[in-house]
Formats: sequence, C-alpha cells, structure tokens
Amino acid sequence: MTRIDETFARLGDAGRKAFVAYIMAGDPDFERSVEIMKGLPGAGVDIIELGMPFTDPMADGPTIQLAGQRALRAGQTLERTLEMVRRFRAGDATTPIVLMGYYNPIHNRGVATFLEQARAAGIDGLIVVDLPPEEDAELCLPAREAGIAFIRLATPTTDDARLPMIAQNASGFVYYVSITGITGAAAAEAGEVGPEVARVRAATGLPVVVGFGISTPEAARAMAGVADGAVVGSAIVKLIGDGRPTHEVLERVRTLAAGAHEA
Repeated sequence: MTRIDETFARLGDAGRKAFVAYIMAGDPDFERSVEIMKGLPGAGVDIIELGMPFTDPMADGPTIQLAGQRALRAGQTLERTLEMVRRFRAGDATTPIVLMGYYNPIHNRGVATFLEQARAAGIDGLIVVDLPPEEDAELCLPAREAGIAFIRLATPTTDDARLPMIAQNASGFVYYVSITGITGAAAAEAGEVGPEVARVRAATGLPVVVGFGISTPEAARAMAGVADGAVVGSAIVKLIGDGRPTHEVLERVRTLAAGAHEA
C-alpha cells in the first residue's frame, strides 16, 4: 500500500474524513514555504498537495496564479520543489505528498528522470491537470509503474460516457472539482456535489475528495460529509500572499482541518 492508501484506510477505520491542504511550492520564498509545509501535519493536514509553479496555470484563479508568480520570482524551480520534499521527508515519513500542476515542467525535465527523482524524494502522487486520459502513455502509466499514484480530476461536466476513461488508470484517489471554472471562483454546494461524488466513487472504487470553492470550516465540513475528504487551497494561499506569519497560517489551517474532521 502507498502512503495515500494507508492514510485513507487509517481514516476510514477511525470514521474520519481526510483534510487535504494545497500550498504553492516556494511561496513566498523557499525557506518560508518549507517552514509552512513542515507545520501542516501538526495542524491537522492528512495529505499535502504541493503546487509546482508554472508560468501559464490555466486552471488556477488569481490567488494561486499570484502565488506561482511570487514563487517563480523568488527562484523556485522543479528541482527546488523536489528539495522541499526531501527536507520534509527528513522529519516526516508518513504524510502523503501529491505534486499538483502542469505537464510542461515535467516534460522539460524528462519523464523518466522526473519520476526517478520524485520517487526518491518521497512523492506519493501526481495531479497533472492538462494531461487527459487519452495521453496516459505519456506520464500516467510510467508514474504508476514507478509506484506513484496518478490522481484524476472529475468535474460536474464528467458524464457517464467519460467517467470510465477517467477511472481506467486512476489511483490514489479522485479529485472532484466541485464547480466549473477556476480555483477560488465560487462556493460549492454540498447538496449538488453529494450525488456526483457517489457516482464517481461507484465508477472508480477509489476515495473521492472534493476541492474548489471551499474556504471555511463549515464548507469543509459540508463537503467532507458527502465525500471522503475536502481540499482547501486558495483560502490558505491567500493568507500566505497577505504576508501572515507562519503561526497564523497554520492556526487557520487547523480550524479548516477541524471542520473536515468533524464531518
């Protein structure tokens, strides 16, 4: 079992839902980003999504776009993102880490080299938003062969004809995008999301976590109540962008995590 599988099994045995937190690697700078990342598990985070900064983030709203720009200006690279993971793993061998971003930086490094380095650093999964199932041979299948989960996105527009393609090579969990549009753009409604999560779970047999449109403990609780977990990204990234000290960021993460865990 991977760390992701073990985490969902442990949470399931305890009757709890997962809280997944997203931060942008290198935002606002390398050292501060490492500091925040190391503090996430103690603040109640079950799985860390670590964004790979990229110049053209098509699925991201203004908050995460600005985070990527800050990170790139501060000198963040894919190599430095892997170094963040190595530093984190020196003190935490159990919390799953999922890299989330776009294919260009991976392609530029070379898939084989990237996967070898990612696995050695301690990466457990990938979410690559611009590689559809039709391109599974490009990265998804090699990643799975390397022991790294390839996590699929499902959306409100994913119909029953499309869902089997998404399920075919998915692993780890499925990330259900609760709204159409970009990150941070709107609030999600649990009543609308619940039936869709059940449909995706039935088709894939994997845990389903819900992201996009979740910015409060109440929303995290509501979404975790109809899914296997909730993801919060923009609300955390905004605090970092506002220059809040690390302890304030982590305290807010703690309240968000508590919401999901109460579901």
